[in-house]
Order: sequence, then C-alpha cells, then structure tokens
Amino acid sequence: MDSSTNPLLDPNGLPAFSAIRPEHIEPAIDSLIAEQRAAIDRIAAADAVRDFDHVMLAQERLDQVLSRAWAPVSHLHSVADSDALRKAHGAAEEKLTDHGIEVGQNRDLYAAVQAVADRDDFAGLPVAARAAVDHALRDFRLSGVALEEPARSRFREIGVELSKLTTEFSNAVLDASEAWRKHITDERDLAGIPASGRAVLREYAREESLDGYLVTLKQPSVQAVLTYAENRDLREAVYYAYQTRASDQGPDKGKFDNSERIEKIVALRHEAARLLGFANAAEESLATKMATSPEVVLGFLRDLTARAKPVARKELDELRRFAMDELKLDNLEPWDVGFASERLRQQRYALDEEQIKPYFPASGAIDGLFAVVERLYGVRFAPREDVDTWHKDVRYYDVMNADGTIFAGAYLDLYARSGKRGGAWMDTCESRFRDGEHLQLPIVFLTCNFPPPTDGAPALLTHDDVLTLFHEFGHGLHHMLTEVDIPSVGGIDGVEWDAVELPSQFMENFAWDREALRLFARHYQTGEPLPDDLYQRMLDARHFHAGLFLVRQLEFALFDFRLHLEYDPTQGARALDVLEQVRHDVAVMHPPAWQRFPHAFTHIFAGGYSAGYYSYLWAEVLSADAFEPFEEAGVLDRATGQRFRKEILAVGATRPALASFKAFRGREPRPDALLKSYGLVA
Repeated sequence: MDSSTNPLLDPNGLPAFSAIRPEHIEPAIDSLIAEQRAAIDRIAAADAVRDFDHVMLAQERLDQVLSRAWAPVSHLHSVADSDALRKAHGAAEEKLTDHGIEVGQNRDLYAAVQAVADRDDFAGLPVAARAAVDHALRDFRLSGVALEEPARSRFREIGVELSKLTTEFSNAVLDASEAWRKHITDERDLAGIPASGRAVLREYAREESLDGYLVTLKQPSVQAVLTYAENRDLREAVYYAYQTRASDQGPDKGKFDNSERIEKIVALRHEAARLLGFANAAEESLATKMATSPEVVLGFLRDLTARAKPVARKELDELRRFAMDELKLDNLEPWDVGFASERLRQQRYALDEEQIKPYFPASGAIDGLFAVVERLYGVRFAPREDVDTWHKDVRYYDVMNADGTIFAGAYLDLYARSGKRGGAWMDTCESRFRDGEHLQLPIVFLTCNFPPPTDGAPALLTHDDVLTLFHEFGHGLHHMLTEVDIPSVGGIDGVEWDAVELPSQFMENFAWDREALRLFARHYQTGEPLPDDLYQRMLDARHFHAGLFLVRQLEFALFDFRLHLEYDPTQGARALDVLEQVRHDVAVMHPPAWQRFPHAFTHIFAGGYSAGYYSYLWAEVLSADAFEPFEEAGVLDRATGQRFRKEILAVGATRPALASFKAFRGREPRPDALLKSYGLVA
C-alpha cells in the first residue's frame, strides 16, 4: 500500500480526512515504522557521520513523517470515534508506543547523539540545535537507555501496557457518557432551564428521532440541568449519572468500570519510575517540569489551600443560608450547588447568563479572538473553504503575517456531538520544521464542546465558553507563533509541562478586558455592543465563589500528586482513600460516598497530566504575573504583545521556561497577581 492508495502515506498537503478509513491505519503505521527502523540503523551505524545534520536533523525528519500519518488518526479517534476506528487506533497505538521505547533504548543511537554533544563545535551550534540535543539525551535516559535486562524489556512492556490501559480508560469514559440518557416529553420537567438550554435538549432528541427532549451527559446538557433545572430529582439523576461514569456505581455500574484500570495504571507508572531510579512516579514526572521537587509542589498547593479554604468555607456557609431561606432547601446537596449558586449570583449581581449569551454568538467570539490577536501580534486569519475536514461544522484558517505570508494554519471544531470526547483541547496537526529549503508550517487542531446552533438560531456562548475558546487558542498561538525550526523544541513541544498552560491562561485575561470586548461582544440580532452596566455586573461577579472554585482545583491537583507520590505496592493505589484524605484537608463540602470522580479523570489517567495536574495552578501564577505589563501599558498594546511573542511564544523549549519568563518580566514570578485574580487579596 502506497500513497496512491493510502491517504496516510501522502506526503503532500493537509490530511485528507474524508478519505481516511480504519483499514488504512495499521498498514500505514507498519510501513512507516519499518522505514524508520531501517533509517535509524543507518544513522546509528559505527561508520556514520556524527554531526547535527546527519544525526539530529535526520531523526527530526523521520519523526515528522510518522507524525504526519498518526496525528490525523489520533485526532479522529477523539472527535469522530467508531468501533472500527477505535480498534485500528488501539492496535496502531500499541505498535507506536513499543517502537518509541525501542528507539529510546537504542544505545547506538544514544551514542550517536552523545557524539554530537561531545564535538568541539557543539558550543557553536544555534541555541535550538543545542537544546534539541540536550532534550534528546534526557529523553533517552527517561526511556530506559541505561537499563540492563530484564529491567530493559520490562520497562518496554510497561510502556505498551500503559498505552493500552490509558486508551481503554478514555474509551470507557466516552462510552459511559454516551450510554446514559433521559427522554423527557413533559416540558414542565424542564422548568427553570432557559430557552437556549431547552433548544439544545430538543436538538439531541431530534438526532435520535425522538419527540420532546433528551437529557444526556454531554457537557451542554449537564451544565443546563445542574445550573438551571428547578426539578431537583432531575438534577440529582444527572449528577448521579455524571459523577459515577465508568465506575462500580451508578446507573450502569460495572459496565464501563475503570476501577481496575486505575489500579493498574498507577502501579505500572510506579514500577516504571522505580526502574529508572526515581522514588515514585511523581518524582519522575518532575524531571520534565519547572518544579524542582515534590516538596516544592506540595508546599505550593498547601499554601494556596491555606489562603483559599477559609474563603471557600465562608462562601459555602452563605450559600447554605441562601438555599434554606430563599429556595427552601434545608439540606444543600452537591446536585443543588450549581443551581443555588446561579440563583444567588442572579440575586446579588442582577446577572443572568441568558442576558449575556446573546452578546457572544460563536461566530462573533471567533472574530473577536482573531481581532485581539491581530492587535497584539500583527497576524491575520483567513478562512479557507477548500480544506477537507472530518465534519461539516469544522472550519480551517490560514494564519498570515501583515504582508500576507501564510505561516501557520488552524482547524476549529467548536460543537458537542456524538462520537466526540468531552472537554476542550488543542492538539498538533503539524509542527514547524525547516528542512533545507523546505519549510513545513505549524498547524493545530482546536476542539471545544459548545452547544451547537439550534432552531435556526446561531450558537450562543456563555462567558465561560468564551474563556475556554481564548484558553485553547492560547495553546494554539504558542504552537503557531513559534520561530523555532526544529520540531522537538519548537512550539509547545518540549516546554515544561507546568509552564505549558502559561500562554493559554494568559489569553483568558483578554476575554475579561473592556477594550478587547468592545471588538466583538455584540448582540447577535441587533448588533448592540455589550452594555456598560452589564459588563460591570459581569466584572463584579468575576470573583463570585472564587474560593469554592479554587479548593476544587486544589482537590484535583493534590489527589493526582499524592496518588502518584505516595503509592505503595503492598497497598495498591487506594485512589478513593487518597481522595478522602485530600478532601479532609482541602474540601469544604464532601460529596456522597458513591461519587466516583477519579473514574472519569481523563486528564491524569488518559492524558498528559499524571502527577502534573498542579500545572494549571502553577501556570496561573505565571500567566497572572505576565498579564500585569499589559494592564500597565494598555491591554492591547502592540509593543508589549510583540515582546511577549518574542520572549515566550516564539522560543519554544530552546531555553527553560523560567528563563523565558524572566526575559519577559525582568524577574522571577510572584504569586500576588494570582491571588489578586481570584479576589483573595486586594
């Protein structure tokens, strides 16, 4: 099978999504692995040339060929899943994982890279080239290149098994989410849910050829019910189904259960870390992060807990009083919290999300995002209609400099639908790579799960949705605006994981700024700009329940870190016990005993955040601090934007993230700005 019959082997143009079939996947991956293995043998041969171009650049070239085939497959698995695709993806992923570890343990190749580092002219290489070599040597060590048998083979087995288990974990969450639904024919059962929310539920019913409404576990549905539904039984049913997904509890208990997978994943991560000489998986995780030790991470999280918990406790006491006095809820249950919070917010700030949404049609939010980025960095976005996509709602944009030169591209997939995993994320389609005269442009996938257009009305976003959009686009900009020509240290690749959220969280600030909002926040029917009084109420409500939000994030972060830090093989993962201990220290409200939050925690059990979920809060310190110069100079100040682009976005992993931050800020980060952004200090 060649490029004429297998679209995954076509080296030209953007991926041909409509042509990709499950049966293309394994043959393509098998062929490319075989080619790469033969090429690596040539690179690592004893008589081969040992300089940067022949060793490092040659590997970068091979990796890009493989990535070009795998990126669209991996993406389709997340946004257009099917049984056949899932099976083919899983089989290919195992082969790729095994191959990746094989390459990482290739001592001849390691020796070739080390020879490049040992050359007399190494210090004279460009900074990106030196960084690529340093990162490669580190990654060899983390792949077990120094291990002897049987540890060497065992490490490889663990890698393949973990790849399989994490994919199964993610699949189970998706399947459990799609398995539960509640058909509602009496509109009275949806009292309190605004028209826009009911329209989404009506659309879900139509998709299934049903009358009335369909409540599902897709995010727009869950949010609509838990925030607005006056029907307490419905709120409880949705909360129960959502919080027991893929577990031993709930409506489908045992059917998609991730309990055993959690146990195995944590055990295997610990074993792999020990094989490499680390005390535990948390310590291993920090080998590629800014934080220097587990003590630093725990100290950071506990300090924030000490500041946030008293605020959260006060907020919860106040919410309980309000629920009792105004809503006649004598006992505030977890499925009541979102509903009661929204009612209190409406009363206190005269603020209703339904008032806000008409000013944020999805198309306007996209235009506004582009306008902000153009003001900051001088780049423009032009839609292209001739690009093959995986769904009719997906849009593609060329990214251009002021002179019209295209230097990047972006796919946007905004709406929730069946076969698409929940959440929002950015992923890489292609990386910037200069290979001789040829320049491969960086291209990203930006994926969200917003409510789709309904009943002839456009998709209307909550302000939280707008924040999500700006967040993910911040990741995208980090990748697209790189000026580094070597993929392994360009864009987001190679950047310390606890710094990778800096550009994303930084972008959220612009969705709060009045000057930025004037560029796009307009009523979808009248064109009226977001009124000043409504904006002021949004601003007044910005820190509403910030303490409750923060302790929830701290609960996630501490659970993840302690789970990996404290693992004892004689006792097992004890995930629920660890969670209970964390909640004792952090939480102000305990959920029911049947709640199974860990079983759907894909960030750490199926994503890249294991022993690293603290990164969101860590990077928030960086992003809040980095935004202050914009506030001082004028939020959309081009000069400050260009400086941020040059010192943060453009440099990738060519230097440590702390060095990039200091180059922009002139000093090390301080936590004051973060605490201020949460309203915890004046």
